[in-house]
Amino acid sequence: MWAAIKARLRRSLTSEAPATESPAPAEIPSSPSSASAPRPAAPAPSRVNPSDETMFTEGFLGRKLREATVDEVFNDLEIALLQSDVALPVVDKMRKDLRRDLAGRKLRFGVDAEDAIRTSLIRSVRSVLSQPPVDLAAQVRSLATPPYVILFVGVNGTGKTTSLAKLAGWLRANGLTSVIAAGDTFRAGAIEQLLVHGERLGIRVIRQKEGSDPAAVAFDAVDHAKAKKIDVVLVDTAGRQHTNDNLIEEAKKIRRVVHPALTIFVGDALSGHDVVEQAKEFNAAIGIDGLILTKLDADAKGGAALSLTYVTKKPILFVGTGQGYEDLHPFDPEWMIQRLFAEGTAA
Repeated sequence: MWAAIKARLRRSLTSEAPATESPAPAEIPSSPSSASAPRPAAPAPSRVNPSDETMFTEGFLGRKLREATVDEVFNDLEIALLQSDVALPVVDKMRKDLRRDLAGRKLRFGVDAEDAIRTSLIRSVRSVLSQPPVDLAAQVRSLATPPYVILFVGVNGTGKTTSLAKLAGWLRANGLTSVIAAGDTFRAGAIEQLLVHGERLGIRVIRQKEGSDPAAVAFDAVDHAKAKKIDVVLVDTAGRQHTNDNLIEEAKKIRRVVHPALTIFVGDALSGHDVVEQAKEFNAAIGIDGLILTKLDADAKGGAALSLTYVTKKPILFVGTGQGYEDLHPFDPEWMIQRLFAEGTAA
């Protein structure tokens, strides 16, 4: 994302330079090609960012960024953000944060405007991603009366069933047992897919014949878990569009029957703005507690992660970064920030 932002940012700062600078001694070139000394390296997002004290000054010398200039610069940045799948509410928040951090302030000599803007954007992104984290393993272990039931919802083709299997593998790696409920009874292929995953992972799959009541399958899985003292029940559901009323009612019935401790929406990072609308509608219709974002390894833009967590106000619990069972990782906001603001890449 940063590469796209930086390209527009440099054009914008170059065109606005005369209007944004204080007296000549304080001029700071906006690109390394016009500088007589190397430009300071941009702050690495995995480290402590420069403080306001090191970036800004109240003295006479310095480069003042007028409010109008900050707005004009951000108008250009807005295009890059939207093209990176950042939802409009997030773009609006970043604009406000940028104005608050920069408008009317003077940059110290040697501090590049690009660095200041980058630091402000990182700070804004960090606040967007600052939903309270969920320690799933700790929650499962703290449950007084197992099993801990997790319901998976999402549209077709997002990797929902595969993510469920990956989570079963993650639970096993963390010393927790699980059983899978094959709740997508409309497609024989979905049941077969889960049976293959279950065999590979050594995890029991509870199923009924095609066309059975998904809520009954989920109920049987919970009963089995209670009898066998299994920690977690993972309930798969049919991939559904949020506009399919019958399937939405079915998901509500499953919730009433098994009372899941956690309802997870699984979304495809490559779906861009669509995944945000899907999550909003599922949250309104069913109620979700957290998110799994798949195919993040192939997402060169990164805006979907920002948009999902900000618009739904729900935490991203896990991200999928590959095809293997080990390629499901608890979400780390700092890792995401590094990806978004990596120098020299599109991510």
